[in-house]
Amino acid sequence: MKGSLHTDELMGAVVRREGGLRTARRLSHCFVMDVPGHDDPLIVTDAAINIAPTLEEKRDIVQNAIDLAHSFGIEVVRVAIVSAMETVNPKVPSTVDAAALCKMADRGQITGAVLDGPLALDNAIDLGAAAIKKIRSPVAGRANVLVVPDLEAGNMLAKSLIFLAGADAAGIVLGARVPIILTSRADSRLTRLASCAVASLFAAGRRAAKPLPKV
Repeated sequence: MKGSLHTDELMGAVVRREGGLRTARRLSHCFVMDVPGHDDPLIVTDAAINIAPTLEEKRDIVQNAIDLAHSFGIEVVRVAIVSAMETVNPKVPSTVDAAALCKMADRGQITGAVLDGPLALDNAIDLGAAAIKKIRSPVAGRANVLVVPDLEAGNMLAKSLIFLAGADAAGIVLGARVPIILTSRADSRLTRLASCAVASLFAAGRRAAKPLPKV
């Protein structure tokens, strides 16, 4: 768990080639959010590590989040690749990436979940909004994982849920040999305890599964 260190100091040690905790998987951050009025927990990724991820990096970001959801015992993981719209528009690169990620899931390059995208935030989490826009999908309106286009979008989404909607959030970095609890120095005790609980659940799930290969 990060204490009073700056994030760069901790993560620099994690990714160091000699003695670090790297694996073949890209590191990414997940917020696990308990949002008032929303029945199920939401996983928001990536809002803290990858600034402008490439398509290849997004593949790992998605897979990390899926693995985390399974460690909670979520049987059907529904991943929404979120953008500003629900149609593919070549002028909006995140919509093209979303379509590519869904095709990667079809071809077995991403496993363990149902993916759909691009989806706007409203029709990703609200069945009524999805129905109005006539989106027929096993994910639309019922997503439990939200994959954002970049760090700026993810950070603003997570903080909006925390400060405007009163959500409780836990934060964890995945893709290393052990889960890393990356909280802010200003976070509450509840956030730190919740992050510990998430890390513990994930570690238990990882021990029961095949470990990630080292690099």
